[in-house]
This record gives sequence, structure tokens and C-alpha cells, in this order.
Amino acid sequence: MAALRTGLERRAERALERQLNYQREKARALAGNEADTVARRKERSLEVRSKLESVRAIREDDRVLEVGCGAHGLIFFFGARDAVGVDPLADHYAKLFPQWQNQARTIAASGEKLPFPDSSFDIVLCDNVVDHALSPRKILEEIARVLVPGGLFYFSVSVHHPFYHLAASVHAGWRALGIPFEITPFADHTVHLTRSAAPRLFDGLPFRMLKEEDDIAETRRRPVQTRHPGDWLKLLLFKNARYEAVALKE
Repeated sequence: MAALRTGLERRAERALERQLNYQREKARALAGNEADTVARRKERSLEVRSKLESVRAIREDDRVLEVGCGAHGLIFFFGARDAVGVDPLADHYAKLFPQWQNQARTIAASGEKLPFPDSSFDIVLCDNVVDHALSPRKILEEIARVLVPGGLFYFSVSVHHPFYHLAASVHAGWRALGIPFEITPFADHTVHLTRSAAPRLFDGLPFRMLKEEDDIAETRRRPVQTRHPGDWLKLLLFKNARYEAVALKE
């Protein structure tokens, strides 16, 4: 069991390492041309805010937290007066993307151990994060802890055909054995969740699901560039579909 945990920890560390390298390259490529990225992220943040506002109005004094705010998180464009973002790489991202990172207070910490007292926030966001982390379930437990009763939770994660979950498990197994061969998509994630596994992360937690949807049908129709064998698989299966949920803390 200890070896399995050590392997999972190594995958989580590797995912962080790869993400930081990717964002460093992205910062260099974007230098002086950040406007398009800002426009897209504002649009995405407004989309999420609208989903929450369809449940209840967002108040000016709502305390808003994004867990795993990353380099271009929702929190920077959410329009909250009291806005906090948490990410293990927050200190790096603040230097790489100062144009928008200064729009929220950021803290370098993991989602599995949030540095806040119980019931600290009225709204929590977690957008496409948990499948890169050490423990998706622990992150949701921590979110439930820091969210006030009656608080809103927006959650999204990529979901995949069960084939990719199996392939990711095999990849994790040989990496745990020390075999150096690495497949890029599996190195960026600690787990590939299926559509049925994603909502099970909420089991037993004090959340009432208000909205739940996915874009699997749209993902299946998405054009695929067949550059390598992995792309041909996407023609038969689906990968990187979005599962979304809006929940209320009870």
C-alpha cells in the first residue's frame, strides 16, 4: 500500500512539474499578446458566474474561493470583491502572468489541505483541477469544510471513455515499477475519471446537487486531427469531455 501511495505522489508531482513547464512556455509565447487569453477567460468566468446566478444572486460581499486557480483561473475574472485563489504553483503564476493574477489574492497551497477555517467562503469554484491532484476526494472534502451552509459550489472535471481510465491505470502501474516510458496525457493527470466516477466524488458529502450536465455528445462530434494512433482512438471513443455540477452545501 505504501508503494502505491508513493507512486500516486510521484504522479501528482510530475503533473505539477509538467504544468509549470507548460505555463512557462505559454507565458513566453503570450508576451505582449495577452488580450485574446484575457477575453476567453473573461467569457468562461462569466459563463460560470451565470450558472451560479441562475440559482441565486451573487452578493457584493460574497467571499469567493477558487481551488486550483492555476495560471488563468476563473477567480481573476469573476468580479468578486473578496476573491481568493489557491494553487500549489500560485507563487510562480503570479510572476508569469501579473496582468491578471493581481485581480485576486492567491495562496500557494494544495487543495487537499486548504489553509482556512471552517465555513470561510460563500462560493467555491473548482474548474478542471481534481484529476491533476493527489486526492480528488480529499479536495471535495476540504471544499465542503470551508464552504458555509447554504453556500454554492461550482465543479467541473474532464471525463473520458472507460478505456482511458484503464489505460491510465496501466500507465500508472508501470511508472510505479520504475519503467521510464511516459505517455504525455497520462503524465499530466493522476486519474482519468469516467462519467459515472465523477459524481461519485460527492458521495457522503453534505452537498445537494442542483445542476449536473456533460458535453459528451458534443465531444463525440468534435473534429479530430489524426496525427498519431491516439487520435484515431478519439474517433471511436471520447476523451476530455466536460462534466459540470452546481451544488449547495447543506
